[in-house]
Amino acid sequence: MAAVLKGQCFCGAVTYRLTARPMFVHCCHCTDCHRQTGSAFVLNALIETKHVKARGRTQVVTLPTDSGRPHDVTRCPKCETALWSDYGRRGVLMFVRVGTLDKPAALPPDVHIFTRSKLPWVKLPAGVPTFKVYYNMRKLWPAASLKRRDALGV
Repeated sequence: MAAVLKGQCFCGAVTYRLTARPMFVHCCHCTDCHRQTGSAFVLNALIETKHVKARGRTQVVTLPTDSGRPHDVTRCPKCETALWSDYGRRGVLMFVRVGTLDKPAALPPDVHIFTRSKLPWVKLPAGVPTFKVYYNMRKLWPAASLKRRDALGV
């Protein structure tokens, strides 16, 4: 990675850096993401847990999901900014909130998912794949990213 990506919560009590480039970036338009973020979508950078180096105390809040699998959201206990998630409590794969990066423009979305619930006034960029629900990652992810994900055993 040419430059280390750094981020933090709103109040700065928790800082972090990514020691590798994320494997893939999702822009999710599902209704859960609407409610959890209070926004029209969320940008999540998928990366191995070992590549996220955090400083400061965090807290984990578990949210319910339609699948029944846990959705653990790591937050700053002071300002409650959501920094990353672990969907399904895998422990080895994190979904870092791109908006918490110091330079969020460094990670544009690779795909737009759950566009069936996209708000009608959100315009999607040309050239970025979109899916009403989810997609086949074997067909969309770069080979190097698939290799990294496969090494996690998830």
